[in-house]
Amino acid sequence: MTEKKTIQWLRRVPWAGEKIADRVEGGPLVNVLRLDGVIGRTSGPRRGGMTLSDLAESIERAFKGSQVKAVALAINSPGGSPVQSALIATRIRALAAENDVPVFAFCEDVAASGGYWLACAADEIFADPASIVGSIGVVFAGFGFPEMLAKIGVERRVHTAGEKKAILDPFQDEDQGDVEILKDLQADIHAQFKAHVRSRRGDKLQADEDVLFTGEFWTGSRAHGLGLVDGLGDLRTVMRERYGEKVRLKVVGRRRGWLEKRFGMRTEWADDLIGAVEARSLWARYGL
Repeated sequence: MTEKKTIQWLRRVPWAGEKIADRVEGGPLVNVLRLDGVIGRTSGPRRGGMTLSDLAESIERAFKGSQVKAVALAINSPGGSPVQSALIATRIRALAAENDVPVFAFCEDVAASGGYWLACAADEIFADPASIVGSIGVVFAGFGFPEMLAKIGVERRVHTAGEKKAILDPFQDEDQGDVEILKDLQADIHAQFKAHVRSRRGDKLQADEDVLFTGEFWTGSRAHGLGLVDGLGDLRTVMRERYGEKVRLKVVGRRRGWLEKRFGMRTEWADDLIGAVEARSLWARYGL
């Protein structure tokens, strides 16, 4: 049996197989954590999407082990929930500090809005020249249907305890007071986003805040000039330059269920379909 096949066989051995294989294989170990998709819950019974509760185990495993030299975040996300973005980024920073392990972020197609929030959890950020990076802002989008209801003869009936309980109802005329409440909420969240970017990027930022924090997004090459990323390059190339040709890149992901391991089945396929429809609008903002 060749050394490569021996290592592959060892990795399939329960419990200690992975650790033994790592020692036999040698070379610096960089764990790769994929942060891919919309951040926050999406629709469906399983309610998919990137959340701390779903990623906690993978994040913990990424930093676990005395041989881990660094953790690389492979990010491809158009954003989503600011709360989950903050929770995930905070957990990554906490484990990086506890284990004294550097973190590198690699922006793939998109690291925008909450996706860039996650990238800022890294000590250094890299992007492809054509990546979409930035969108440091907050958005709320919806529709209004009051005229349609009147046209088809439907009467909207809403009863609340609390005068602001039904604000921004899409079946009623937009109220300016409701809009002001929403804008205040957005301003608060935007301030938190800006504070996070300032604390993580600091003097690396190379443009005024009235340029960086408008919600605009840029290519990776432009983002590099603005100081939003530290360099241009892909994960494998940069990690080989940093840790040598023998660096081992090990993807750390969720533990698969028995059916998926045995037959390649994903039992949550229906939820994925629903989530894909819901996420489509977020990806479409960046031409993807």
